[in-house]
Amino acid sequence: MKFIFSFFLLFATVFSVSAQSTYVPLDADKYRLIDRYALKYADSIPELHTSIKPYKRETVAKLAQKVLRHETNLSKADRFNLTYLLQDNWDYVQTEAPQFSTDSSGNKVAVTEVFPAEDFNESRKPILKHFYRNKTDLFHVETEDFTLRLNPVLHFQLGKDSDSEGLRYINTRGLQAEGTIDKKLSFYTFIGENQALFPQYVNDRIARDTIVPHEGYWKNFKEDGYDFFTARGYVNYALSKHINIQLGHDKNFIGNGYRSLILSDYAPGYFFLKLNTQVWKLQYENIFASMNADHSIGDKLYPKKYFAYHHLSYNIKPNLNVGVFESVIFARGKGNFELEYLNPIIFYRSVEQQLGSEDNALLGLDFKWNIKKRVQLYGQVMLDEFLLSAIKERNGWWANKQGAQLGAKYVDAFGLENLDLQGEFNYLRPYLYQHESRFTNYQHYQQPLAHPMGANLSELMGIASYQPIGKLNITGKAIFTHFGADTDSSNWGGNVLKPYVPHPQDYGNKVGQGNTTNLLHLDLTLSYQLKPNMFIDLSQILRRTDAELNEFDNSSSFSSVSFRWNIGQRLHEF
Repeated sequence: MKFIFSFFLLFATVFSVSAQSTYVPLDADKYRLIDRYALKYADSIPELHTSIKPYKRETVAKLAQKVLRHETNLSKADRFNLTYLLQDNWDYVQTEAPQFSTDSSGNKVAVTEVFPAEDFNESRKPILKHFYRNKTDLFHVETEDFTLRLNPVLHFQLGKDSDSEGLRYINTRGLQAEGTIDKKLSFYTFIGENQALFPQYVNDRIARDTIVPHEGYWKNFKEDGYDFFTARGYVNYALSKHINIQLGHDKNFIGNGYRSLILSDYAPGYFFLKLNTQVWKLQYENIFASMNADHSIGDKLYPKKYFAYHHLSYNIKPNLNVGVFESVIFARGKGNFELEYLNPIIFYRSVEQQLGSEDNALLGLDFKWNIKKRVQLYGQVMLDEFLLSAIKERNGWWANKQGAQLGAKYVDAFGLENLDLQGEFNYLRPYLYQHESRFTNYQHYQQPLAHPMGANLSELMGIASYQPIGKLNITGKAIFTHFGADTDSSNWGGNVLKPYVPHPQDYGNKVGQGNTTNLLHLDLTLSYQLKPNMFIDLSQILRRTDAELNEFDNSSSFSSVSFRWNIGQRLHEF
């Protein structure tokens, strides 16, 4: 990793630079809004590649600004949302000086519409003259060479779980800071202190994997609670007009679906170096990351593993995109990085073979097709190991490990403004993402890097989002998962944390094998935005688990109310 850091410093000093942007933090609700307008108005900003997240704030501001400027038939809710996106990304909004001409009578006439107005984010009542001088930030600085935004982070949730005694709660307090220096370097940091008592189904996952979902190090809190610290941070530097480099500790998400079969934001943040190249209709992303192979070894340095990834996204047309990707997970003892994998434009599987290694290489593709600015079809294919002859024989060979996703989005469904629907199907064969050991399986800090349920599953989900007024959003989710749980000491291919050897059988493997289980997860959430990035949530979750072995049958409910400020919902959808 010293080599990677030196690599970063070398490029930062050699290349010419241009303006730089921070990224919109990953948040399912906020990205649903952005993707809605990217679908409806793809022609406005064809350079946006929605399969690679997070998005730059600069890009989101440009999208919102163009739509507000040129579209005249926006609903009140859409105008509210787009104004909110501008306010949230105000430091990248391009304000223009009005341009005038004179008419035949010599009168001055505006020939261009000025948008946004200079005061689109200006607060009418600053606090003590220094705080909330705009609508979104507790404190901000804006000069020609420096910007800074400071905001508190709060998340208080109270809930009642049918399977647990007493109140369940989340108590998060923190701080978020970001800004730019010389319009060349941008920075972001997030810190949060948390105490939580989770519903029982989350506690079951914690007990199984000895982790708190989405988080790293944790310790016990009271009798059945957890205390943990969350931190993310990065610097982003423009190497040239088309290339930027990011160094930090955060998460990434690949795909247009609700789930990602490639790289999701389920696992905790990890340290990475990312190169992002965007030119013509192409966006090419490289990630070189350091991850933890394990965390349950006591008070010692956790063993390391490494992740190298590249993804090429091609906008064939503004409404049609395809992408191909490849990744490899490996370890070399004492934390050494394999320098051959630093090559950003080589086929990793060929490197693996040249090294004589048994690293875990995966490859696949994704696509997106927007139809008449109302419907989007999308999907992913993930290949771990693939033997065509075994597939033709349909013999259920254990090492044929593939995954597929197919989904659709429908905005303003059935002519009803601001009703958006999404349906998605995911299929993951047994033993996908597993490998020989914890050093090469597809997980970080005991948590899957892709689908939170692991593999050996088929999943069907439906999501409906309706915004009757600007400040109120109603979201309903139905997730049905058919999966196979392990029985006794047998590994049936669902838990990513287990090695794929030994396994019960070489042939006859199928999705749902083992303790065949059906899980129905229903969620209805009402979110009301009190002010920019401040929300009140009312949520009701119902779950039903039917397992082949009766002792796993269970029905439960969880009701909660939350106050959130500058933080997304904490979702446990597994």
